[in-house]
Amino acid sequence: MASLKNKTLFISGGSRGIGLAIALRAARDGANIAIAAKTSEPHPTLPGTIHSAAAAIRDAGGQALPILCDIREEEQVERAVHETVRAFGGIDICINNASAIRLTGILNTPVKRFDLMNGVNGRGTFLVSQKCLPHLLKADNPHILAISPPLHLEERWFAPHVAYSMAKYAMSLVILGVAGEYRGRIGVNALWPRTAIATAAMAEFKPAIGQGALRSPDIMADAAHIVLTSKASGTTGNFFIDDELLAAHGIDDLAGYAPPGIADIDIVPDFFVPSLRELRGLPDPDNPYSP
Repeated sequence: MASLKNKTLFISGGSRGIGLAIALRAARDGANIAIAAKTSEPHPTLPGTIHSAAAAIRDAGGQALPILCDIREEEQVERAVHETVRAFGGIDICINNASAIRLTGILNTPVKRFDLMNGVNGRGTFLVSQKCLPHLLKADNPHILAISPPLHLEERWFAPHVAYSMAKYAMSLVILGVAGEYRGRIGVNALWPRTAIATAAMAEFKPAIGQGALRSPDIMADAAHIVLTSKASGTTGNFFIDDELLAAHGIDDLAGYAPPGIADIDIVPDFFVPSLRELRGLPDPDNPYSP
């Protein structure tokens, strides 16, 4: 089985959720992982800090470097990348996971929140990728991976929360451009879940998409592992969907990622991709994003 042993991952926003799940999956291989995130002290409502993430990574078998970093700030990203290279000797993989969220219409989205989302999602992905690139170009089989959606420009994905959608698509646009610029040299891809994932961010999502069952972040971690262990020169410019990618590699029983007793078709759909019911030609009255 392909492994990330001794590879160095730089992960933005990896103190919880999908980013932490990806880090722990890599840690089980024996990877080195830098967690660059803003949470160094416990949050009043959200679990996890860079230090608790580092402890979990070490417990899973990896090496960890917690770094306090606001990825909107160029100097902080430069420092975080420098610390990672100094600690581990280089960077093999860049994971753009950090994201800011607000699911509101245009009249209910303060410009300050618009700036935060586009600063973290778009600017942050650009900055982290840019500062990691010189080191990735020296690495064997380097990858950039963003947790961002495929570029399906449909009204239904923008109308309910145009500011957030713009910010998430900005991440994907960075991937599209960098993949083309470095094709054949670095594997540059995006990965997005078909369904909602059980993370702390769901406190923001639930009012928009309901209270149904959620898949585990492990599905994204396993899908990311497939991408990151693939040959970079031949795996680039893709906008992968987690269940499609797993199925392409012979993993089509996804029951282990769903809560016990929940049929997979009843999992809550995510934004920006058709739901499981839509794909099966079934009506999806509970999905506000169905056409």
